[in-house]
Amino acid sequence: MSATTTPEGGQRQRRRVPVGFEILLAVVAVALVQTFLVKPFGVPSQSMEQTLRIGDRILVNRTDTSVERGDVVVFAHGATWQDSTLPPSGNPLLAAVKKVGDITGIGPSNTAYTVKRVIGMPGDRVECCDEQGRVVVDAEPLDEPYVHEDHTFRAPELTCSSTPRSSRCFPEIRVPTDRLLVLGDHRSQSADSVVNCRGGVESEGCARFVPVGRVVGPVVFRIWPTGTFGRIPSVG
Repeated sequence: MSATTTPEGGQRQRRRVPVGFEILLAVVAVALVQTFLVKPFGVPSQSMEQTLRIGDRILVNRTDTSVERGDVVVFAHGATWQDSTLPPSGNPLLAAVKKVGDITGIGPSNTAYTVKRVIGMPGDRVECCDEQGRVVVDAEPLDEPYVHEDHTFRAPELTCSSTPRSSRCFPEIRVPTDRLLVLGDHRSQSADSVVNCRGGVESEGCARFVPVGRVVGPVVFRIWPTGTFGRIPSVG
């Protein structure tokens, strides 16, 4: 510990902030940054390849509350998309660890997070496919250069009019107010909004949506691996 010299030639010990208080300040700083500025997440699945890969570390912009079609977003949920939080843990130690995770974003928490791309905005009519196998929103086909390994669609033998139908196809879905329809870029490996609608002809009850209020924010940067560091652009 360093010391200062007094006018009388003696030494005065420099007052030091308690270590516990320093740790508390660090935790508060991390919590404030992740609550109001940016929050890091890990990509847990292959559903967003090739845009994002398993193990990538990404940053979400928490200052941007707007959501647009084409944005890659992280949203919060519980055990299912309909739940707001995960079931409570019966283990007191694990419950405490999850509380710390809620605050710091480090380790397990009481909320699960998923990353997908926004395709349908509130009120949109979304369906697949047109004659070229494209997703259609409000009667306009989308240009989706980010799609990786889509479901097979091959005219004329495997389309939305053939028997059997292509598993790429899903009927027209009207996105409810304050909800979003999201899809994975790796379409054939994505449990997304239309996973239970593919190949069907009736849309009633098959789709699941993301409440707008549960969107944490748009993904703006990939920070790991270092060789792929860079911005994740929107294509809306």
